[in-house]
Amino acid sequence: MTANSFPRISTALNRRSVLRFGLAGLILPRIFTPAAQAASQETESHGLSIFGDLAMPEGFSHFPYVNPAAPKGGEIALQVSTTSGNQNFATFNSLNIYILKGDGAAGMGAIFDSLMTGSGDEPDSLYGLVARAVRVSADKTIYRFLLRKEARFHDGSPLTARDVAFSLNLLKTKGHPSIRQALRDLDAAEAEADDIVRVRLKPHHSREGALIGAGQPIFSAAYYANHAFDETTLEPPLGSSAYKVGSFDTGHYISFDRVPNYWGKDLSVSIGQANFDRIRFEYFGDRKVAFEAFKAGVFTFREEFTSAVWATGYDFAAVKDGRVIRATLPDESPMGTQGWFLNIRRDKFKDARIREAIGLVFDFEWTNANIMYGVYARTTSYFQNSPMAAQGSPAPQELALLEPFRAELDPTVFGEVYVPPVSDGSGQDRELLRRAAQLFTDAGCKRAGTELTLPDGKPFEIEFLDFDNALEPHTAPFIKNLKLLGVEARYRVVDAAQYKRRLDDFDYDVVTSRFGFGLTPGEFMRSTFGSEAASLPGSHNVSGIANKAVDALIEKALVAETREKLTFICRAIDRVLRSGHYWVPMWNKPNHLVAYWDVFGRPERSPRYETGVVSTWWYDEDKAKRIHFAGR
Repeated sequence: MTANSFPRISTALNRRSVLRFGLAGLILPRIFTPAAQAASQETESHGLSIFGDLAMPEGFSHFPYVNPAAPKGGEIALQVSTTSGNQNFATFNSLNIYILKGDGAAGMGAIFDSLMTGSGDEPDSLYGLVARAVRVSADKTIYRFLLRKEARFHDGSPLTARDVAFSLNLLKTKGHPSIRQALRDLDAAEAEADDIVRVRLKPHHSREGALIGAGQPIFSAAYYANHAFDETTLEPPLGSSAYKVGSFDTGHYISFDRVPNYWGKDLSVSIGQANFDRIRFEYFGDRKVAFEAFKAGVFTFREEFTSAVWATGYDFAAVKDGRVIRATLPDESPMGTQGWFLNIRRDKFKDARIREAIGLVFDFEWTNANIMYGVYARTTSYFQNSPMAAQGSPAPQELALLEPFRAELDPTVFGEVYVPPVSDGSGQDRELLRRAAQLFTDAGCKRAGTELTLPDGKPFEIEFLDFDNALEPHTAPFIKNLKLLGVEARYRVVDAAQYKRRLDDFDYDVVTSRFGFGLTPGEFMRSTFGSEAASLPGSHNVSGIANKAVDALIEKALVAETREKLTFICRAIDRVLRSGHYWVPMWNKPNHLVAYWDVFGRPERSPRYETGVVSTWWYDEDKAKRIHFAGR
């Protein structure tokens, strides 16, 4: 759903969002193992951690950000604000989110358990869920996950190592392209016993490979013996988690019902979570309609992405009398990368000078002051607000990484990193427009009257594609400036299903996207910037970036042994990408603006790296008694 701050494309598909943290390398915590294990050179642990120890000790009672005594009950209803795989912000027609076909329903990842699950307080740690522990070979190519024998699917059938192996092998061969690419380092998964699954990774694998496998959904092999996995479906699949599919109306809403006898409800990673009896996602094709629905109580929690609405729209009666609460939730994770992404698969965008010229035409300062109430900062980096963002001239460590590619990189990579210029705030900065016009000319474009032609003589036309008109006020002055230079630009809104098809097929000029890499960028960089992903339908590489230096640096990042090394590698990647002008960066703000009907209880604090709303809040019966929902 587009807006001032674009909802994020998630890097994950599993219910605990293991990969949302951008996991990169793997270092096991320091532990002591029995002599038998030492002899076989295996290390056993209750979790896995990157670049350091696990924060939670073996046998911990619960995560520190939950209320272990949180009551169960009630409902939370919310709008879709995060997607992954084949999901769509505006509609759904399938309950299968793990393939490319169809428009997958929101929340479907919540019905499947995974081997391990993440902590909202740690950017790169996993703890046992279906797996009570993991044994890792000395060379870190063999991972034996020891399963809890009490694990069950919702029909009461045992969840065994056979199901885990089946799921990993199925996703690797038939899953969504982004999943298949993420599992590229998986060599084989097999059941050694009912409660031991052996995962073998390829030599020289990304050390993130094991964590990617540990975070994938676990399917029932018996269920899929009679159901096609690679087809869209509206039959609720068999799951194993704290929730199962409840009622739904295709394209309008879907709800998930809490499973009271969920097998893992008393595990330390589950205590104080999954508190709502029902989680409901509402779909709206128009954000204005959605806001009116929230005001009427059709849904009860809303994250606000539009600064104008946040500044002026929350003056209705329920806010004034305290029935609706506005809050700012902190977020310590790096901001998502948000911008207009140019599709360089198209000839018109092949020349970096043309791409740079387009970026100069956007007047952020005017847009921020006149449309967004001055509350945003300009995004400049692909690793915004993180130590991985490049600044100034390259450090010696960065130069050492970049030097082997000097002949094929733009010389600007080795100087001051590119930062979008600050305009005069007039909305039509003449100096920047002159610079843009000169870049067009240098690239071979020609001006004939009011029309700019490309080097091949064709009119220069650009279409900004979207499925919602929320960004039209921000794009309109951008388009106006492009037209001043002779570019015939337009803003086109299509229905959500067509938008997704065109996105999957790379059939667009410019699209808006937002994504993030967390504090430990890893495998997701390969699917976002890697050459292989540039031609992979449905991939996150929306610009079509195919750069050998970027590919090589990403491979180094995936096996970096320390956070310091990873930081310098990512800064080098940032320099190369920013020199390519593949995007026109937008804006960011380091918090979450939320509004909710006052029917919820909250823990004393939020997790450090997520809001924790759906997972850790609860329904407060006493508060709810004084609330009247006009829409119900």
